[in-house]
Amino acid sequence: MKALALPRGDWPLIVGGAILLCTAYPPFHLVVPSFVCLIPAVWLISAGALDQRPLRRHLVQGFWFGLLSNGLILYWMVVALWRFTKLSALGYGATIVVLGLTGAALFALTGWVARRTSLSLLVVFPVLWTMAEWLIGHLSDVRFPWLGLGTSLSRAPTLVQIADVVGARGLTLLLAAANTALALAWLRRHNRPQVVALAGGVAAGIVFALGYGIVRERTLSLRPVGNIVVLQPNVDYDEKWQPGNRDAILQRVLDMSAQAIEQTEPDLVVWPEAAVPDYFIRRPNWATRIAELARESRTPQFVGGLDAERTADGRIEVFNAAFLFDSLGRSDAYPVYHKRYLVPITERVPFLPPRWFRSLEHFGGATPGRETPVYRVGIGRFGTLICYESAFEDLSRSYRRQGADFLLNITNDAWFGRTSAPYQHAAHLVMRAIENRVGIARAANTGISEFVDPLGREYRRTGLYVRAVENHELVTSDVMTIYTRWGDWVGTLNLMATLFLVGYALWRKR
Repeated sequence: MKALALPRGDWPLIVGGAILLCTAYPPFHLVVPSFVCLIPAVWLISAGALDQRPLRRHLVQGFWFGLLSNGLILYWMVVALWRFTKLSALGYGATIVVLGLTGAALFALTGWVARRTSLSLLVVFPVLWTMAEWLIGHLSDVRFPWLGLGTSLSRAPTLVQIADVVGARGLTLLLAAANTALALAWLRRHNRPQVVALAGGVAAGIVFALGYGIVRERTLSLRPVGNIVVLQPNVDYDEKWQPGNRDAILQRVLDMSAQAIEQTEPDLVVWPEAAVPDYFIRRPNWATRIAELARESRTPQFVGGLDAERTADGRIEVFNAAFLFDSLGRSDAYPVYHKRYLVPITERVPFLPPRWFRSLEHFGGATPGRETPVYRVGIGRFGTLICYESAFEDLSRSYRRQGADFLLNITNDAWFGRTSAPYQHAAHLVMRAIENRVGIARAANTGISEFVDPLGREYRRTGLYVRAVENHELVTSDVMTIYTRWGDWVGTLNLMATLFLVGYALWRKR
């Protein structure tokens, strides 16, 4: 542990920064911490630069900052999943250690580049912080784009309307720059012109973001899509997968759908993820019952379930899936959506064949999907996000570019229990709605179910662990945003800027 020791003065900044970062995210969702949570990190890097061994100190500072902040934010990984498998503690520990090592690399690289190039931290730190976030979201099978810094402002939609240009990643860059400017303003508090310039720049940025947001909220043209019902059957995990309960669970959701149709006459009914607790190939009569409901009520049913296919070489692939039953009761006329981005470990063990793990409970034996079908019903075209696919900005953008009028997010957050995770999970949808100016309906087994409009405003938001049926007229827009057209261009520029900074530092070293 001596290798991880730090001066006493570093610890209040590490702990304080971790707490501030945690309170910026759900369920606290405080706005001010988003603008100050990285100030301790900048002060730590500045102090470490004065050390006789700056590289070592920055490595240790970054490790503890990343470990503690992510340990607080992601505490639910061990608390919520403990009842399913005691391996959750191992997964939680491995996750926060990896994120701690990411923090170590970030602090060390920031300090090294600033030291070699004499560039201000105002230039270096925001670029590298955003680059670290980009890398975490793009690391192949272990990518985990959960709660970027920009997403922390999802409950202040007026402030983040600019996401239709820069995306959530751009908001991360801007927030990191604001944090750095305020941190440097304090360090240079005896230099009045610099303080005014730094603090004034932050104030001007906030005013601009607010102004842009107000204008977009007043001028964006919205149009109704149709009345959509989302079902929240509130089936606990222990109940759902008991073989003796499965017929009763299906009947419960069928009854909820039938009652909602009778009372509200919706244009579409959305079931949550894995609402059908078995494979249709094993229970063909289940598909028949859903088809009958859709046909007799003339109301399409979009249903979360499980799917399996046999490959050309005889292997069985299983999928987390979604099925469309149209108003004529047809499902074979439409492709089955197979979830593309699987949760590491629980749905798929990274880098290893899924078939190795299918006999292990709660270990990933699922296969990732390969297609992103856009479905057409009477009220328009839509794309599907299953579970934490809402955190992947490229998937929502892909649907929009294919012509989707709205999006559906189906999820089963019973895994999470009464922790902060369901609130963190739902926050991503606000960013996807604003980035692509698209309406989204969300059906969650145990909550949170809701509707989100293209301005990121949430409607008919349900509580956790209550049975609910919500009906709402979803609205969308026909705007093709800069973000939808160009994608994560801020992330691409950050990658180029990072390579430039590292190259410049190496050149200066020579």
